[in-house]
Amino acid sequence: MTAVETFEVEGHIVDSLILAKILDLILDSGADYRMVQVDIGKTAIDPSRAVVEVTAPDDEVMVRLAEMLQVQGANPLTTGDAVLERADQDGVLPAGFYSTTNLDTEVLVGGRWLRAENPEMDCGLVVLDDDGGSEGAPARVRTLPMHRVRAGDRIVVGAQGVRVIAGNLPRGLSSFEFMDSEVSSEKPKALLLRNLADRLRAARDAGAKVLFVGGPAVIHTGGGPEVARLVRDGWIDVVFAGNGFATHDIESNILGTSLGVSITTGAGTEGGHSNHLRVINEVRRHGSIAAAVAAGFIPGGVMYECVRAGVPFLLGGSVRDDGPLPDTMTDVVAAADRMRDLVDGVAVALMGATTLHAIATGNILPASVETFCIDINHAVVTKLADRGSHQAHGIVTDVGPFLGALADELGAGRS
Repeated sequence: MTAVETFEVEGHIVDSLILAKILDLILDSGADYRMVQVDIGKTAIDPSRAVVEVTAPDDEVMVRLAEMLQVQGANPLTTGDAVLERADQDGVLPAGFYSTTNLDTEVLVGGRWLRAENPEMDCGLVVLDDDGGSEGAPARVRTLPMHRVRAGDRIVVGAQGVRVIAGNLPRGLSSFEFMDSEVSSEKPKALLLRNLADRLRAARDAGAKVLFVGGPAVIHTGGGPEVARLVRDGWIDVVFAGNGFATHDIESNILGTSLGVSITTGAGTEGGHSNHLRVINEVRRHGSIAAAVAAGFIPGGVMYECVRAGVPFLLGGSVRDDGPLPDTMTDVVAAADRMRDLVDGVAVALMGATTLHAIATGNILPASVETFCIDINHAVVTKLADRGSHQAHGIVTDVGPFLGALADELGAGRS
């Protein structure tokens, strides 16, 4: 027997191509649709609304399709209160738990729609009371990573009573819209650069934070001093990276090499293969990057400017790390939790030449955070989008020179 369900989606669904994606998903699943109602906003800031009746071959197809449509912000018109089930052990969600997207999400509990705090993909939804306990009238809903679940937590099970809000395209971002359908190096870099600078200015004017996520290639390509300029002049408020980024940033400022290669001539240096190890060893002797800066051992660079400006940084560890530096968090679960704390208040994220840390950061960012991935490899932003970070926009270029041009555009001073 066929299954019929009516879905509603509201927001900037036309210029962001959300409506087109929804219709494609319906047809690709083998279902069909009928447009019941479409109201198009009259101006660039007016939301649009569409009501779509979907006919699927059977209930199983409809359930799968409904999950995919909710990722795009399309919700069933008819719904009851969310189904809640208590977790029976720490660190384990109930079977059938609702798996979140990074879009703003609301849960119907006791006839009231409650907005979930801290939108994040791949989490559960926990219903809390006023005092944060699990008894009494519900007052709050928040996303909850699996490892933070505690026995007795009331967890949302299934999609009933859950609705997501379609992401809105920020005003002034129109020059990035065409990148959503294709990530290519054949894009007007100067125009993208100016508009990206405008987004950073808007964030700073609004009192919001800018997050920079970088890989070692930022240092290898000469972008380290440019990131340091941006930190020093207050354009970057939080830094996420790995052990390699910090190590080579420090190495380049002490020994003039990055992975043993001279940053001025591009030539290898005698014994340079051990330069980064010697730098790590000395920072470990001081006990921390901040202590090494205070002692005068680290004379400049991104880490130096972060310490001087009080900009928080998170170095996430990897099994392949040398050393590692004493500041590197080797417990990846603890590192991810610390990242969650640090993204509070972030409005713009810049990701440069890193796949691992870009995806890790994308996993915890709400869809409302404007995310720009600057990489010579177009596959990085594609992977971000495929994993649910639909707000990620790609700028395919060499990250070092681009960051220099961005710093110049913003008027960041040279030391």
